[in-house]
Amino acid sequence: MLMTAIKNIKPLGFPWETQDPFLFCAYHLDNYPEGNTKMGPSSEHLRGRNIGQDFQGKDGWSMYHGSDIPGFPYHPHRGFETITINKQGVVDHSDSLGAAGRFMEGDVQWMTAGRGVQHSEMFPLVNEDKGNPLEIFQIWLNLPKASKMVEAHFKMLWREDIPVINHVDENGKKSTIDIIAGNIGDVEALDPTPNSWASNPENAVGVFTLKMEAGAEWTLPATLAGANRTIFFYRGKNIQIEGRSIQVKSIIEAKADSDVTIKNGDEESFFLILEGKPIGEPVVQHGPFVMNTVEEIQQTMREYGRTQFGGWPWNEREVAHPRDKGRFALHADGREELK
Repeated sequence: MLMTAIKNIKPLGFPWETQDPFLFCAYHLDNYPEGNTKMGPSSEHLRGRNIGQDFQGKDGWSMYHGSDIPGFPYHPHRGFETITINKQGVVDHSDSLGAAGRFMEGDVQWMTAGRGVQHSEMFPLVNEDKGNPLEIFQIWLNLPKASKMVEAHFKMLWREDIPVINHVDENGKKSTIDIIAGNIGDVEALDPTPNSWASNPENAVGVFTLKMEAGAEWTLPATLAGANRTIFFYRGKNIQIEGRSIQVKSIIEAKADSDVTIKNGDEESFFLILEGKPIGEPVVQHGPFVMNTVEEIQQTMREYGRTQFGGWPWNEREVAHPRDKGRFALHADGREELK
């Protein structure tokens, strides 16, 4: 019987379907126009949109829940983590702990919602004289029952610090791998948030982005037996794995304890790779809350209705930082990082 590293291949939908310990991944690619004085689209660009619920991708972009600035005004979370990978554009963060930040191309924000937090994620159009393209992944990573009620926390993984592998194959073709979580060989990622499932190396959580030149070949090495491994082929044309041709916009579920050699076709290709030991607990999700039982979800909804997870300390629902503000992170304890 032929042994293969490929377990399953299926079409890439929206949001992207993931495997335990991940919950899902939302990929946003928006070719936003130039910004007005309020860092939003001009009124002519807003015509014909369902403002507040605009996910239609008209003209190549969406306002999402934003009214003046694209993005997601303040909303709650409990029971899981978000990993937001910025490939291009500007993301402004603000939360109910009083923390805030702005991160741009190459940066990653890792937020543990834990027992509950409200946050705002806005995409200000800082360029007034040219377009404002945005490309981000937001990955939801579950928390085990023992960690669902930890204190909320966020940290920045700045692009200058994120480990990168530049692999050149025997034909001189290059593959670039950003190590967001976990390790590939001796190259280890920065530390995640302290209560994350990824904080224990035994859970073998890996989050990688991969860019391959046309004709390049690269091997994703084996990891923990029993882990789940998913390769999202989201841009390019075609690849080959074990002689099997795979078209773009495919999800490849692969064996984690086998090497997986990817041979790229004749166009540059892009991938997201997620892997890790499954948590293996019941998952009950209701909107922005992820717990283990229906009763816990009901309790969460009652608590949020009563406390608003500490309320919203900002004057606006759609918090955007000044246009000329650079990359920064202001933490709840008053510590500030400037980049």
